[in-house]
Amino acid sequence: MPPIRRLRLIEPEQKMTNALKIAIATNDMETLNAHFGSARNFAIYEVNATEARFVEALTFAEPTAQTARHDDETDRIAPKVAAIEGCALLFVLAIGGPSAARVVRAGVHPIKRKDPEPIAAVLGQVREMLQGTPPPFLRKALGRGSSDFMDDDHSEEMSQ
Repeated sequence: MPPIRRLRLIEPEQKMTNALKIAIATNDMETLNAHFGSARNFAIYEVNATEARFVEALTFAEPTAQTARHDDETDRIAPKVAAIEGCALLFVLAIGGPSAARVVRAGVHPIKRKDPEPIAAVLGQVREMLQGTPPPFLRKALGRGSSDFMDDDHSEEMSQ
């Protein structure tokens, strides 16, 4: 089942340079506050070292029930994985092992957070990471090697 609603920001053909596309699991479009399977929405942003902009909101018809049982007839994870393809990072409160594997196979790096936090704070942290020397997983998402960065002082991990 695909997202029931896709709200996309339409702007003139003005692309952000050196931008990552990130997805944030949210139930209120203001806070990173959802598990991958039960998220009602994904907020999609483009982020570079100096700015972040909202690109798209994906709203899903029915989140998974979090029963820890797989239902082959009603695969609600595949549409979510397909919806975030093209994103470099996915921020969630939790994600199960099989779902995480599917996300990684789609080329998206999942990042689990312990507690809910404002989306603005997440965006600020990503911008800050991009200003210095990003950690290896972020350099890979950017398609750059360590030799593309001069400063190695900012090699901390994004997950808390």
